[in-house]
Amino acid sequence: MKKTVLITGASSGLGLELAKIFAREGHNLVLVARSEGKLFALKNELEMAHHIQVDVFAKDLADKDAAYDVFDFTIENKIAVDILVNNAGFGDFGAYANCDWTKQYEMVQVNISALMQLTRCYLKPMTERGSGKVLNMASVAAFQPGPMMSVYYASKAFVLSFTEALSVELKNSGVSVMALCPGPTKSGFEEKAELGYSGLFKHWKVATAKDVAEYGYRQLRKDKIIAVHGVMNKMVVLLSKMTPRKVVRTIVYHLQK
Repeated sequence: MKKTVLITGASSGLGLELAKIFAREGHNLVLVARSEGKLFALKNELEMAHHIQVDVFAKDLADKDAAYDVFDFTIENKIAVDILVNNAGFGDFGAYANCDWTKQYEMVQVNISALMQLTRCYLKPMTERGSGKVLNMASVAAFQPGPMMSVYYASKAFVLSFTEALSVELKNSGVSVMALCPGPTKSGFEEKAELGYSGLFKHWKVATAKDVAEYGYRQLRKDKIIAVHGVMNKMVVLLSKMTPRKVVRTIVYHLQK
């Protein structure tokens, strides 16, 4: 019997690439994003190519309690979600004192609150069945503070910590959780976050969304808890743990600048 995967932020970037991979592997899909047009175009493409069922639900997860609307959609359509991919998220570049407050608030809503709500909704039926997987999109940013992207880095630190804690709570339940931690990735994220001014995207080797998604899929199948993509990113994580915090935050600031 085919398993069903729910993917948020599925219309572009990593979410789009993950949708293609899960479809290729024969899974049915529930795709969530803001753009209904893009979702239906993707639905038609994947159903024709892989003979699977794709349901779409257009929703902006920046709206308060939008995650519950997603859950209600699956309940009303009698869709049992076997794998939850909390991919939706965005960032912002610039000094916090000069930031757009609405954008920061919505970032927390999407990157943290919606992720928490969706995980809460789907964990209960997963644990009752004794099987399931949750992939939470974290980042290499989760391992250090991020001057010039303070809220984004902090939101990903939350995702990483939250995922690690759940992995202990869910031990022996048949349900696994994983935090996927990519570094700079060409996914459309950089444009929305206005990262054209950031040194990370100017001077750092940037991965493709497809490569990160393929890596994430493989690690999810292995029930990894933390999956850091790329040798350079693994080295950054290791060095950030060994280096005094004062030095780390200063380095990140100069890299961003």
